[in-house]
Amino acid sequence: MGLPEFWFILIAVLFVCYFVLEGFDFGVGMLMPFLGASHSDVAVEGKQTPADAGSGDARRRVVLNTIGPVWDGNEVWVLTAGGSMFAAFGGWYATMFTAFYLPLFLILVGLITRVVAIEWRGKINDPKWRMWCDVGIGLGSWIPALLWGVAFANVIRGLPIDADAQYTGGFFNLLNPYGLLGGLTTLLVFLTHGAVFLALKTSGVMREDAIKYASRLAIPTAVVAAVFLLWTQFAYGKGWTWIPVLIAAVAAVVMVVATQAQREFIAFFATSIAIAGTVITLFGVLYPNVLPSTTNEAYNLTIANTSSSHYTLTVMTWVALIVAPLVIAYQAWSYWVFSKRISLEQIPAPTGLPSLRVPE
Repeated sequence: MGLPEFWFILIAVLFVCYFVLEGFDFGVGMLMPFLGASHSDVAVEGKQTPADAGSGDARRRVVLNTIGPVWDGNEVWVLTAGGSMFAAFGGWYATMFTAFYLPLFLILVGLITRVVAIEWRGKINDPKWRMWCDVGIGLGSWIPALLWGVAFANVIRGLPIDADAQYTGGFFNLLNPYGLLGGLTTLLVFLTHGAVFLALKTSGVMREDAIKYASRLAIPTAVVAAVFLLWTQFAYGKGWTWIPVLIAAVAAVVMVVATQAQREFIAFFATSIAIAGTVITLFGVLYPNVLPSTTNEAYNLTIANTSSSHYTLTVMTWVALIVAPLVIAYQAWSYWVFSKRISLEQIPAPTGLPSLRVPE
C-alpha cells in the first residue's frame, strides 16, 4: 500500500468519525422541537408523562446541553477531511466541490446558522429570541443531515464528468432516486442516533421520552438503511464489501432490539457501528476510483490520477502522525469530563441580557 492509498483510507476514517460524532449532533438538533415540548404525548409504561415535567424552555436547554461541550469539536472532523482531500487529492476535491457546489453551500449555510444559533441562544433572555435560535438549530441540523446522504450517494453512483474532469450536469441531476434514498437514509440514521444519544445523556422523564422516540424510529431506520445498502452493494459493490454491509446489518438489528429493551448504551454502540460500516462500504465501493464518470469510464477520477506528489503526501503523513493522537486524546478527555447525565432539575433559571424589544 502506497501513500495515496493510505490517505484514501485516512479520509474514509475521518468521515467515519465525522458521521458518528456529528451524526448525533444533527439528530439532537432535529429532535429539539419534539423533545423540547412543554409536555410529552409519549406513553411511558402505559402512563402519560406528567404535563408539569419541566417547561418547554427547560426541556430544550436539557436537549441542547447534551451536546453543548462537544458539538464544535465534532465539526473539526469534516474540516480535517476536507483539508486532507484538498491536499492529498486536489483533482478529486476540485471536481467534487464544483459538482456539489449548491448542496455543499447549503450544508455550509446550515452549519453556520446552527453555530450562531447555539452560541447566541442564551445571550438574550427573551422567548422570541430563543424561538428563532431554535429554528436556526433545527434548519442547521435537518439540511446537512439530508444533503450529506444525497452527496455521498451521487459520488457512488457517478457523475457526468468529461475528459477535462469537468462536471457537465446540473443540480437536478443529483436528485435521482438513489441519491434521494441516500439522503433519506442519513436523515433517519442521524435522527435515531441522536435519540439514542439523548437517552444516554439524560435522566428522568427526558430519558424516557428520548428512548421512546428511539424505539419508534429504529425499525423504519433499519429498513430504509438496509434498502440503501443492498442497492449499493448489488449495483456498485465488490465481493469483499459484503463484510461491512453485513456488519452494518447486524448492528442495525442490535440497535432495534436494544432500543425496544431500553438499553441505550448498547443501542448507541450499535448505531455507531452501523454508521461506520455504511461509510466503509461506500469508500470500499469507490476504490480505486474517487469519483466515477457516467459519461465514459475512461474519465473516472482515481486515486492514481488525482493524488498529490510523493513529497507532499510524505510531509502530510508526518504531520498527521504527530497531531492526530493529540486531537484524539483531547476529544476523548472532553467526552470523559462531560460524561454524566443531565436532568431537568439541574437546569437553572435562564440568564442573559433583557429583551431588546421596545415596549408598546
